[in-house]
Formats: sequence, structure tokens, C-alpha cells
Amino acid sequence: MTQEDFARLPVEPLVPHAGPEAGWIPVNSPTVLYVEPTDQILDTTLLGTPVQVRAIPVSYTWSMGDGATITTTKRGKPYPSEEVAYYYETEGWYDITLTTTFAGQYSVNGGPWQDIDGTITIDSTPVPLYSNSLESRLVNPNSTEPPEPIVPDRTPDTEGHPNPRAGHETR
Repeated sequence: MTQEDFARLPVEPLVPHAGPEAGWIPVNSPTVLYVEPTDQILDTTLLGTPVQVRAIPVSYTWSMGDGATITTTKRGKPYPSEEVAYYYETEGWYDITLTTTFAGQYSVNGGPWQDIDGTITIDSTPVPLYSNSLESRLVNPNSTEPPEPIVPDRTPDTEGHPNPRAGHETR
């Protein structure tokens, strides 16, 4: 089993979580990033022999949509954890993309697992998120509900801006 064979298999992208789940985050607040990784077992046949392949997530690269990227071996955890988090500095819509690097192993006819040389990468569907500059406003003092922020439709005028300090961070 080669890396090329591994790359041809239908390894599923992982489902990224970014947010909070509401689809917006206040500017300069932590955008919590996490994924629930699982090994994937794929059945195939090589030269007429049954082979199982195990795809194992080993690292995660988060592209934040403003030019910043974070590469980590940590899967992150849901809020309130900030194990893997990012802070947007400006208001706007951003697409957060997760690229997962998978190592592989194979087993021929139920035999022992053997490592596949090399890795493959799989991109997940982007998660849209709006970074909102919250402003103070008068509210009904009798209300028990917090006011919801205004999240505009996505247009060229509401797209997020590149972060001039953006770079690649490894954690």
C-alpha cells in the first residue's frame, strides 16, 4: 500500500466546529476551534486481496479567512475551552477552513497493521462566521433576554478584512 493508493481512497473530511455555534462572534473574543476526530476504516482490494486501511488524523490546519493559519496536533475542545482559539480584530464575514492531515496504516487479510509511508490531507467544508463589533444600546430594563446582535447579509461590503499581522502559528 503506497501513499498514492492511500490518497485515492474516499477518506471523509472531518466536521470542524468554530464559534460559538450561533454563527457570529464579538470582535476580540475567542473563536473556539475544535473537531471530533475519529479513525476511519476503509475496505479495499489490492491485487485481488482484501485490505483494510485506517486513516488516522494527526494534525489540523485552520485557515481563518483573514490570512492567519493555525497548525496543531490538538483537536481543540468546545467552549469554554480555549485550547485552540483565534481572535478576529475586525468586523466582517470570514470562512474558516480545516485541513486535516491523516497518517495511514493497512492490514492485509486481517493481519497486523503496517504504516503507510507519507500522509494525505483532506479539506473540510468552510464554516462561515461573522465577527461583530458590538455597540452599546439602550434595552428594555424589564427584558430578561439579551439583545441579539445585528448580523448583516453576506455581501462584498460585509466581507472581513485581511489581518495585516496574520501569519502561520504552530501549536
